[in-house]
Amino acid sequence: MLAVIVLIGIIGAIVVTQVGKNVDKGKYGAGKAQLVTLGQKVENYALDNGAPPHELGDLVAKPGDAQNWQGPYAKESDLKDPWGHAFGYRYPGEHGSFDLVFYGQDGKAGGDGYSADVGNWQ
Repeated sequence: MLAVIVLIGIIGAIVVTQVGKNVDKGKYGAGKAQLVTLGQKVENYALDNGAPPHELGDLVAKPGDAQNWQGPYAKESDLKDPWGHAFGYRYPGEHGSFDLVFYGQDGKAGGDGYSADVGNWQ
């Protein structure tokens, strides 16, 4: 009987580990897709106002210098990745008119696997 309980525990641990990996894989894929969508929202802002926003919050609330603001272009929740971390944003960008970065699971620059960074220029 004890052997059966131990075996069930081992199988349960394996299942939980595999499910956790699949959840992380799904979140990482969703974050990359969200990066593309958020980049399009920045471009829509730029089309209306002549330049990308100075910060991502300008997509949600009208900044004082946006003469043709037609927003909101995004919801506050759009500015967070699936792990709840803020996307990186730089205007003017080093790789284009603006740089947008998904930092992955750890929410920090650098990393590999599900913590690898993805930029809108890649």
